Amino acid sequence: MDKSSTQEKSSPIVVGLDIGTTKICAIVGRRSRNGKIEVLGIGKAESAGVTRGVVSNIDKTVQGIHQAVDVAGSQSNVEIRVVNVGIAGQHIKSLQHRGLITRRDLQSEISRKDIDKLIEDMYNLVMPPGEEIIHVLPQEFTVDNEPGIKDPIGMAGVRLEANFHIISGQVTAIKNIVKCVNKASLESQELILEPLASSESVLSEEEKEAGVVLVDIGGGTTDVAIFHEGIIRHTAVIPFGGNSVTEDIREGCSVMRNIAEQLKVRFGSALADENKENEIVCVPGLRGREPKEISVKNLAYVIQARMEEIVEHVYYEIKSSGYEKKLIAGIVITGGGAQLKHLRQLVEFVTGLDCRVGYPTEHLAKNEVLPKNTYEELQSPTFATGIGLLIKGIQKMEYMNEAIPAEVKAKPKYDAKTKEGGLLDRLLKKSITFIKDDIKDEDFLK
Repeated sequence: MDKSSTQEKSSPIVVGLDIGTTKICAIVGRRSRNGKIEVLGIGKAESAGVTRGVVSNIDKTVQGIHQAVDVAGSQSNVEIRVVNVGIAGQHIKSLQHRGLITRRDLQSEISRKDIDKLIEDMYNLVMPPGEEIIHVLPQEFTVDNEPGIKDPIGMAGVRLEANFHIISGQVTAIKNIVKCVNKASLESQELILEPLASSESVLSEEEKEAGVVLVDIGGGTTDVAIFHEGIIRHTAVIPFGGNSVTEDIREGCSVMRNIAEQLKVRFGSALADENKENEIVCVPGLRGREPKEISVKNLAYVIQARMEEIVEHVYYEIKSSGYEKKLIAGIVITGGGAQLKHLRQLVEFVTGLDCRVGYPTEHLAKNEVLPKNTYEELQSPTFATGIGLLIKGIQKMEYMNEAIPAEVKAKPKYDAKTKEGGLLDRLLKKSITFIKDDIKDEDFLK
């Protein structure tokens, strides 16, 4: 990983790359001595090649990644080569599965190696054509018919079972993201589901234990993740976000798209009744035409209609998860869309659950190196995913550096350089197999 000469060995420098629908953001950081996240540099670029969380134009996306990474690299004085990339989009699916292994070595206690074996087996599940597993997340373990165990390491037992939350995505969408990263002369250490990343930066352990719904409202998609008893229980991606609201304003108020975005950000509200009847906004007309007057209340009606639809989708996911009555901590909204005025009240009104806005501040260490306005900007919900990807990357590096058995450490799965056994490697192996099948013996005899 990228390391500077003055850097302590115990805190590797990690890069999180959030390829979103509205922006591409690269954040460079490491864990400080007090355990918080120290951001060393941040770079942003406009995202012109991503639609609803999925890459739609390779060249434009690569250009955006280059811009963001160059700014972050020069600000942090780090040469960026390896990144932790976020993935989202409507193609993301999740399912529950149960796996088990029977241990042969009865004398030794259950180790991390046994759990890794169980997780690795899950990656071999037969998925529908065109789908690939992104994450295998263990929930509860069962050791010799003793259920409800969260961490079985160190226990004695023969039969080790676990419930898994498995997240999958379209092979083509995954390949396109990896291709963009590689074309930008970078290497992806890991693909991370964006709501999982956001949950790391804005949720506390107490909230995850009590039961909480994370709702990350991005430009193209709204990501949902439900936690209970510290374990992820349900994930979903809703194909609407802030851009849907902007498009509604553009059509409803008959204005240009950039004007619609400014109206949303500066005067937008998710509750029409909270606005006065006589408030008017004047927007310039096109080429010699008269300026246009727009009622702030009417603007709020347009926004409220779309936001109610998004929140209804979220509520449907909460009900279908089966955890509606177990969410003591309610809902945490984050992402750029969470900054919309009166949205918290709308969410509480529609769902009946407590709601707060999630800021990625509690994990950030005060950094004197960054300019003051950059540090203040980082505390916005917009950067929840980027900072979450950074935290996930740091956790992965710390996991790899732990004193674990040599044979486990040497397993290709954890090698960031070769990424053997990782998601990309499995994809490449599959495509190689297809090529082999197409080659006939006669081809070699010619």
